[in-house]
Amino acid sequence: MAEPEDRVSGPVRRLSASLISLGRIRLELLAIEVHEEKGRVASLLLWSLLTALLVGFGAFFAAVFVTVALWDTNRLAALGVSTLLFLGVALVGAMRLRRLIGGGSTLFSSSIAELREDSAALRGDPPR
Repeated sequence: MAEPEDRVSGPVRRLSASLISLGRIRLELLAIEVHEEKGRVASLLLWSLLTALLVGFGAFFAAVFVTVALWDTNRLAALGVSTLLFLGVALVGAMRLRRLIGGGSTLFSSSIAELREDSAALRGDPPR
């Protein structure tokens, strides 16, 4: 017959092993999310910078083209309109960036959801 210590320590060991395994799985999920987010942010940054640079060059040369085309008649008006256009687009971009920064991130959302489900399951709450 098993000793009283073995009857208690066996389930405690299994529970501890299960909790450690559960923690390991959650940490692996967290690591995967961090890796995916890092790649997404790097790609987003690269393509954003490249696009902004090329749009800037295109807009600059369009403004130069219009100014040269109107050089004899309305060169100051062409320069003024080009300047206002550039400043207007920059203002819209700044407002959009401000909204994006204030929007928050979805980083770790899957991990947090899984941990909430684990917590509910351990409390005995019915699944959602």
